[in-house]
Amino acid sequence: MINEDLKLRGDVAIVLKDKNGNVKESRDITNLVVSAGLEFICSRMAGTSAGVMSHMALGSGTTAAAAGDTDLESILGAREALDSSTATANAIVYVSSFEAGEGTGAVTEAGIFNAASSGTMLCHVIFPVVNKSADDTMSVTWTITLTAS
Repeated sequence: MINEDLKLRGDVAIVLKDKNGNVKESRDITNLVVSAGLEFICSRMAGTSAGVMSHMALGSGTTAAAAGDTDLESILGAREALDSSTATANAIVYVSSFEAGEGTGAVTEAGIFNAASSGTMLCHVIFPVVNKSADDTMSVTWTITLTAS
């Protein structure tokens, strides 16, 4: 009998820089892969009818992330197209940069989606406030790792 326990983990790295490129703040956070995200992963294993993850968004919501989440509580600006997505043997890394004027405000949440609007949310994370001023840039690197134990 083969018995494997698959585990899915999401890790988020946030780097906030001022207009001169100086790092103002850096964070590493663990996220929640939501139910819709798990369904998305299973659907992609069976076919390709669901579009790939393509966007990331920042928000100001403070309600704890929950398995049933399908969107951010309070988006700041618009969803941004991913700068890159790179798959390795057991992980995928999504990177998005929020330039000056994008996602500005008291940032407390982030999410990954497969569309510029609507679509499916893969992951959701809530964290202590990162104050992104209009001149700041914020890069978010999201690593989703699948392990068997």
